[in-house]
Amino acid sequence: MEQPVSIFERIFEDITLARMRRILASQAEFPMNWISNVFRLRKLYALESIAADVRFALRQLRKSPGFTVAAVLTLTLAIGANAVVFGIMDGLVLRPLNVPQSDSLYGTHYGDNPAWQSYPNYIDLRDRNRSFEDLAAFNMVLGVGFDAGKDPIAANGFAATGNYFDVLRIHPYLGRLFHASDEHGPNSAPLVVLTYAYWHSRFHDDPGVVGRSVLLDKHPFTVIGVTPPKFQGTIMFLAPDFFMPIVNEEQMGAPSLNTRATEHAVFEALGHLKPGVTTVQAMADVDAVNGYLEKTYPREIVHHGTDLSREGLTSFGPAVRAFVAGLMVLSGLILLAACANLGSLFTARAADRSREVALRLALGSSRKRILRGLLTEALLISLAGGVAGLLVSFLLLRRMSVWQPIPAVPLHLPVSPDPMLSVVALGLALFSGFLFGIVPIRQILRANPYEVVKAGSNARMGRRFTIRDVLLVAQIAICAVLVTSSLVAVRGLVRSLHSKFGFDPHDTMTAGVNLATAGYSADKVPTMQKRMIEEMGTIPGVEVVGLVNGYPPLVYTAANRADVYKEETSDLRPANAAATPFRYEVSPGYFEAAGTSLLAGRNFSWQDDKNTPAVAVINRDFAGTMFGSVTGAVGRNYRLQDGTRVQVVGVVEDGKYMSLTEAQQPAMFLPFLQSPASAAYLVVRSKRDPQQLAAAMRRKVHELDAGLPVDIQAWTQMLEVVLFPARVATMALGVLGLMGAMLSITGIFGMAAYSVSKRLRELGIRMALGAPRKEVLHAALGRPFKLLAIGSVAGLAMGLLATRVLAFIVYQATPRDPFVLAGVVMAMSLLGLLATWIPAQRALAVNPTILLRED
Repeated sequence: MEQPVSIFERIFEDITLARMRRILASQAEFPMNWISNVFRLRKLYALESIAADVRFALRQLRKSPGFTVAAVLTLTLAIGANAVVFGIMDGLVLRPLNVPQSDSLYGTHYGDNPAWQSYPNYIDLRDRNRSFEDLAAFNMVLGVGFDAGKDPIAANGFAATGNYFDVLRIHPYLGRLFHASDEHGPNSAPLVVLTYAYWHSRFHDDPGVVGRSVLLDKHPFTVIGVTPPKFQGTIMFLAPDFFMPIVNEEQMGAPSLNTRATEHAVFEALGHLKPGVTTVQAMADVDAVNGYLEKTYPREIVHHGTDLSREGLTSFGPAVRAFVAGLMVLSGLILLAACANLGSLFTARAADRSREVALRLALGSSRKRILRGLLTEALLISLAGGVAGLLVSFLLLRRMSVWQPIPAVPLHLPVSPDPMLSVVALGLALFSGFLFGIVPIRQILRANPYEVVKAGSNARMGRRFTIRDVLLVAQIAICAVLVTSSLVAVRGLVRSLHSKFGFDPHDTMTAGVNLATAGYSADKVPTMQKRMIEEMGTIPGVEVVGLVNGYPPLVYTAANRADVYKEETSDLRPANAAATPFRYEVSPGYFEAAGTSLLAGRNFSWQDDKNTPAVAVINRDFAGTMFGSVTGAVGRNYRLQDGTRVQVVGVVEDGKYMSLTEAQQPAMFLPFLQSPASAAYLVVRSKRDPQQLAAAMRRKVHELDAGLPVDIQAWTQMLEVVLFPARVATMALGVLGLMGAMLSITGIFGMAAYSVSKRLRELGIRMALGAPRKEVLHAALGRPFKLLAIGSVAGLAMGLLATRVLAFIVYQATPRDPFVLAGVVMAMSLLGLLATWIPAQRALAVNPTILLRED
């Protein structure tokens, strides 16, 4: 049977057919064009039909401005969040490094440490491999004193091998770059190449900077060139200020390049694979070179693994990819929650328009035409939300591209809006519009116009679960997952800031000094360091002063390890090591200044110098691993890799040394007078005002040596790097949790308002019969609260399972925290109360006399 056509559609078709007849009549004398005109007119009919749908949808949306604004804002939040996360993923994971032929550029990691390696090992790998066209290497030099003649400031750079730019196929923007021919041994190439960004900001695009002499940590260097504008090194999220030859890195206080056992000389080796060489073949080649090195230098090298990865993220790749993947999942949940919210609202809207739909069906309109109109409304809303979300993401990504969360570290997020982001936002908008637009289809297809017209608009709500209920439960569950995750992250971060690290960074200032930069010889370093400790102790308000070579624990995730052996071990190759603890050289008073508890034995004294036997203080984990107990460790001996016999004189509490999330690790502390080093940090404990204390510390250093650069910071400030992942995770989850809460409020509000509006007549009768206010509220809002409880319980269970992943990012983030459980329950209850406040007031304000008179 032919589907009847409504009178409105007949009018539209008559107008369109009239236009078609006029066009055909004008083309009657050209019979060859008649067939093509028919197809053109059919296309015209389709376009006019779509235009009519759009005009009708716009009229309907204008009639409900509150619904339209709420729907667009909901999608703006959801699509904006997904666009921002995609922009981060595109900048860090998908987009290749900005160098020529980056698809064949790989970084190698092998040896004792998955990231670092020694310079002699790099030389052997460069010369013995058969898979790479050439291999370059680089290291990071942070906090270098860069003196261009006025206003000396700290700068950060890369110390790279001479072939670094040639391997990367980078050409200078100004001047020239250094090459392998510039290197002639240690400290033979005092050259520096500026990055374009640093040249622009520090030297204001002055081309005359090329050839100028500058001081790096008081050593003269010559500026020879500037890199291209878009080249920012070979780590995606680090933006160095300059590049210098690695053979001159010792002048910046770095260890000797000639020591094979020094694993921190080179951060990474990188190069282009030869044509036809696969990554599997290259990895096998690197493994073979490493096997040769292990056999040739058994006392210095042990093979723990080989890795080959695309250049850009290097050893940070797994953690960055896992974090971005987590953000993608959570932002996807936000989008699903928004679609569930809008699907529920569209279903309720279709129910409210049931009389209109029934009249259109009764007049002969097709269900297909009605569904097409509803989908058009959904797509218009989704496109508006997509455009707004895209604009929001553009603003946020531009802000993030210049964000520097840690001033002392050149962190840079390579995120910038591009055409792909627009395509993704458009795709998400269309997908969302189609997803929530098809929700009312079943309701429209099964609608009986005669029953709807007869029942009226105040039909009683059913008792069984409907698709709106399912969507609301799903939305609340997703929002509960986000709220749970954000509370777990916040709780973990708060606990990590106040937890015991094995030291107490509060009320402690640090002063970093490198005596080598001021020209102190090795034999004068210990004397000067002792004088600095004594002078710092004379500052009013200072309780105790200590010193640690290198960096204090947990600072910049920089820590050295060393193999140790049982006293009876004679074959001191790495494979026979009993443990590989963290190694620190500290002064007398350090443990008191750091707030580290001594569990057994004694502290160091000024008599523990090179003229006395080697001694050490170890932590509890070291004592248990090597000697079985804390009390049994004091007085016992072990050996270092060079054969030195070390006696344990004390045991201190365990701590965190490189990462907050690391498992408990062994650590040993040696007297700094037995292992002197020019680069060290003074640790000053005082309850005095930090700014006043810092000024007093700086004056004391300048009184001792006016030309000695000093870096003074609070110890808590220096923990910014190690706390950065946890803070970023907490901030991201907090924002997503807030967005989930907002979506939850709108969803519950919509359901509650719809429930009240559909039961106004029933509520009026109840109140006319004398029903108490509590019973009226239960009748009006019992269903929304029941759905809230079901969704919250399901979301809390899923959230507790999902937040186990946070333990790898946020220290002490545990989903079993009673505070988290109570917080989720209170948060969801509060959201329910906020969302139902207005509908509850409307239910209680029902006037049965007026309502029944209207009916």
